[in-house]
Amino acid sequence: MDLALLRTFVTVHRAGSFTRAAALLGLSQPAVTSQIRTLERQLGRPLFLRQARGVTPTSIGDELAHKAAPHLDALVEIAETGLHDDSSLRTLHLAGPPEFTAERALPALTELTGEDGQGFALRASFGNAEETLEGLSAGHHDLAISTARPRGALLTATALCDEEHVLVAAPRWAERIGAGQPDRKPEPSLEQVPVVEVHESLPFVSRYWASVFDSRPAAPGTVVVPDLRAVLACTVAGAGLAVLPRYLCAAALERGDVVALHEPAVPPLRTYFLVVRTGTMAMPHIARAHDWLQRAASEWC
Repeated sequence: MDLALLRTFVTVHRAGSFTRAAALLGLSQPAVTSQIRTLERQLGRPLFLRQARGVTPTSIGDELAHKAAPHLDALVEIAETGLHDDSSLRTLHLAGPPEFTAERALPALTELTGEDGQGFALRASFGNAEETLEGLSAGHHDLAISTARPRGALLTATALCDEEHVLVAAPRWAERIGAGQPDRKPEPSLEQVPVVEVHESLPFVSRYWASVFDSRPAAPGTVVVPDLRAVLACTVAGAGLAVLPRYLCAAALERGDVVALHEPAVPPLRTYFLVVRTGTMAMPHIARAHDWLQRAASEWC
């Protein structure tokens, strides 16, 4: 079986589209379509179901991808690094949410970028869970940190750590509303505090309200900024309340820049996962980074 056909097939499977696969491979869409048809004729079975937007793999297509993808990734790795001299560093492409990746993962992984004979170069990109997992599937990243566990056999996820969420505000807001009582329902005064969030849909505040108060927040977002570090800065400045990961606001809590407005018996948690393409843990630099982050996470939780 032609390896070029398999490479095109795996790229289409990961991209979910002939058009996106063609762009990734540097080929025309008709060329990609022709190669997939050739492979389907050789196998005597359809590999994809064509839809209005992209393609969906058949059960045979999923099975072939699961078997072939790890070996093709290994061959690409050999082609890219196996012929270089031993002094050249391999590059690890990491992707994840901006705050957690910047505050937790990157400081830990920089310890592995030294010239100890086993080090690697490091490249990082930020994105939400959907973007990160799509990029990993398409081969743009080697290792991803995600708050969503991927489905299917092409990606393998390992739980990394749990993140505790805390409802915080500047001290003057806590004094104004008399917050801190262990009520099961949010007090009306709490509902009047402006909200600082990362999105208009209030993902963090809504999740906290549903988990702790079994209700939905009444106040809309007053300040919306797409980075939790900016949310913390605005909260310290007195813009309103926010729900933040404890690791991100721990120092501000200790200094008294913000205070916890509520201390539930069971705080809301969010799980992070380390995700790789199935089979790529055979590559030493990916396996080492994966193991290193797991060890580091044991001290984060």
